[in-house]
Amino acid sequence: MKPFSLLLAALFVFAACSQPQPQAFHVIPMPADVTVSDGSFCVKGAAVHFDDDLDEASMGAVLRFVEAIETATGTQCKWDEGGMTFRVNPSLASEQYSINVTPKSVTVEASALNGFVYACETLKQMLPAAIYGKEAVKADWVLPCVSILDQPRFAYRGMHLDPCRHFFTIEETKRYLDVMTAYKLNRFHWHLTEDQGWRMEVKAYPKLTEVGAWRNGTVIKKDWGSNDGIRYGGFYTQEEMKEIVDYAAKRGIIVIPEIDLPGHMVAALAAYPELGCTGGPYEVWTRWGVAPDILCAGNEKIYTFLETVLTELMDIFPSEYIHIGGDEAFNEEMGIPWEHCPKCAAKMRELSIKKGPMAKHYLQNYVTARIQKFLNDHGRKIIGWDEILEGDLAEGATVMSWRGTAGGIKAAAKGFDVVMTPTDYAYFDYYQGQERDKEPFGIGGYLPLEKVYGYEPYNGMVPGSEKHILGVQANLWTEYIPTPEHLEYMLLPRMCALSEIQWCAPDKKDYARFDASLDHTFAILDAMGVNYSLDCRGLVGLDRIPARSPEELAQLEKPAW
Repeated sequence: MKPFSLLLAALFVFAACSQPQPQAFHVIPMPADVTVSDGSFCVKGAAVHFDDDLDEASMGAVLRFVEAIETATGTQCKWDEGGMTFRVNPSLASEQYSINVTPKSVTVEASALNGFVYACETLKQMLPAAIYGKEAVKADWVLPCVSILDQPRFAYRGMHLDPCRHFFTIEETKRYLDVMTAYKLNRFHWHLTEDQGWRMEVKAYPKLTEVGAWRNGTVIKKDWGSNDGIRYGGFYTQEEMKEIVDYAAKRGIIVIPEIDLPGHMVAALAAYPELGCTGGPYEVWTRWGVAPDILCAGNEKIYTFLETVLTELMDIFPSEYIHIGGDEAFNEEMGIPWEHCPKCAAKMRELSIKKGPMAKHYLQNYVTARIQKFLNDHGRKIIGWDEILEGDLAEGATVMSWRGTAGGIKAAAKGFDVVMTPTDYAYFDYYQGQERDKEPFGIGGYLPLEKVYGYEPYNGMVPGSEKHILGVQANLWTEYIPTPEHLEYMLLPRMCALSEIQWCAPDKKDYARFDASLDHTFAILDAMGVNYSLDCRGLVGLDRIPARSPEELAQLEKPAW
């Protein structure tokens, strides 16, 4: 070859190598149908156009995506045709979306808000992780040419948060919702009442927050007779709760509030002792576990109380479902007040409940059914923990199976709708690794990332009852989780594994592929400023992530071509 030809060839190779390269495809949860081809589309300064048919909420989702591009690239997009187009397609299901990327254009189609939210999150995950940050970064701001048609496996894709044992502010809660949005979860179960603190402002009962929101210290680890002596608490005003509902709704997330009853009510009893069997005095609980004192099922005042609380709650939360708890109402070791209460005895006689070990469960069924009817009359449905199955459960209730999978299997076989959230796979307060001396102190248990990923909700189901499984949720109880950094450490990346259980058909799940995508996920979480565990990479403990600049993150993102 002549020298000039060699020079041209070298220049051609250099130009080809210097072309912007798209990220390797590492989207979590993995879309249902993906075809990646050669070529790329540059989003930096791209034109953006959306149909006039897009509703305000969907336009909001697109605008947040465009704003993220502009922030990360440092370049304004143009509002014009010919680049990225967002189009309404009524033939798609409400959570379905399609993406088609060519070297000249990006076309996104969906029929409703959730589809546009998920399409934007998929596009963001196909870009450098700095798209999730707050600074302009020099990177290859290109999307791979790809065709995607995607929709979730389950309609209910939940994540729970307990701000009662330890309190998390509105801003911290929004960060939680941001992570849920990135991984396409759509139900936020907000556990608002507990023995250790009542967190919801109720205008008709101001002492619930004046008294019930504060405890006089907290037990030290598991030394049940100890107390750190530090007054602790907090609550959400009704305006703050509405703010969370609105923030979540804009991201396709429905907030499901929980008022746990008839147990886990000591904070309410401390505020209004006349609601208990003994009349008190009661004190907001300073230790963990199952308190013996519960609402007095034979006292008509509790039904007035609960209906008033739930009426105010329904004015704040538009969710179809209201969670009424129902778990751990009875502490057998410390005594069951209902068994010694004249009012409860009279109520059991009125209901023809015979004495015996099941009597308390049938009385709880009465409480549950009465509250269920009240909520049904107001156009709402109940969800309860699987204890509500004990005895007789009224038709129309939804069961949340937490004590393993057996409760969900039983409920579905009986024709009840079910959300699966078994401790064995979905309790994110459990330890992630076996080196507990290196982990922050926890409640116990062992739930590594790979085990979470391996859960299959249909296992053990009676054939034909699978249709009653609405979806899957993980729970994050916070007895031993006092800070947002610790909360995020327990949440992630296990919530990413949860998202694939919720979203992906079984044949689309692949732990090796998921694990290979985690480095991109870690870079995304770094850009978001969110903490996470690296136990799956052999690094244990809260203080094991080196601080990295946006530029360093961009370099980490570059694929080896």
